[in-house]
Amino acid sequence: MTPRVSVIVPLYNKALFVRRALDSITRQTMDDYEVIVVNDGSTDEGAETVRAFGDERVRLITQVNLGPGAARNRGLLEAQGDLIAFLDADDEWVPNYLAEGVHLLEGAGEEVASVTCGYFTEPGNKSHATMWQRRGLTKGTHRVSASSSAALVVQMLAYMSPCTTITRAATLRHWGGFYSRDKCRYAEDSYLWLKVLMNEPVVFTFQPLARLHLEASSLSKNLTGARPVEPFLTHPEEMEASCPPHLRDLLRRILAIRALKTACVLGYWGHWQEASELVSRFNVARSWSLPHYAPSLICRTPLGGMIGKAWRKIRSPA
Repeated sequence: MTPRVSVIVPLYNKALFVRRALDSITRQTMDDYEVIVVNDGSTDEGAETVRAFGDERVRLITQVNLGPGAARNRGLLEAQGDLIAFLDADDEWVPNYLAEGVHLLEGAGEEVASVTCGYFTEPGNKSHATMWQRRGLTKGTHRVSASSSAALVVQMLAYMSPCTTITRAATLRHWGGFYSRDKCRYAEDSYLWLKVLMNEPVVFTFQPLARLHLEASSLSKNLTGARPVEPFLTHPEEMEASCPPHLRDLLRRILAIRALKTACVLGYWGHWQEASELVSRFNVARSWSLPHYAPSLICRTPLGGMIGKAWRKIRSPA
């Protein structure tokens, strides 16, 4: 019998946590699902933990290390359900995540592509609903239009994450899945969600139904350098090709906001020339009115790197 939902778990060196993730899936109040764990070239005992899990709904696929986007795409290739849910191997869901998400998606209508829920961060059991509401997000069904605020769409994009979003399989396949080139490990999901946002209605709820374990995530560790530039900035032509013509001006402003923020990060780490080039590449009319413009002015000069270096020295342990 074809499952309603295919749950895809990318696994890379998360042996300490994957049992917790699988336990949270099998404790779901909805049981019409399959679980596809994609072992992305792990070198620890994670795959053995999955094999020993002992639930016939869970199957393991192994591939050479290609990165999280490729792992999720491989799971999507194998998926039988018409709805797709993703869970990282170091995170977990509360028991009614699937039931509530599927209920909201089905109730919203067939034209709606996805539903994204709220979450707790651990340690601390902290909900961030109020923070997202202060940033302008509201619950319900949303469709981006030419009159949408670019800054608000950027916040919508930031709210969507694989572990908190249930999506129609047809939508994911239509828009080409996650960015998977060069073993990309940063913003590979935003590359996909931006295409979805610019073309499909989505649903947001603030009900916290997932637990994101920051202490277990490699991306939550202290950085020693700037993160890579997001794929939708390195390949903006692909974003524009997937964008409806009437939304392309809005898309350019969205990308300009992300370029300004990325320039701030680059400048903080001393890459002020790269920051300046990035902002120039995504320059739009009235760019001075966009978020992050003012700090980017400093970060696009050698002064940005000097300030960043001084700040890191202050923050570093004695």
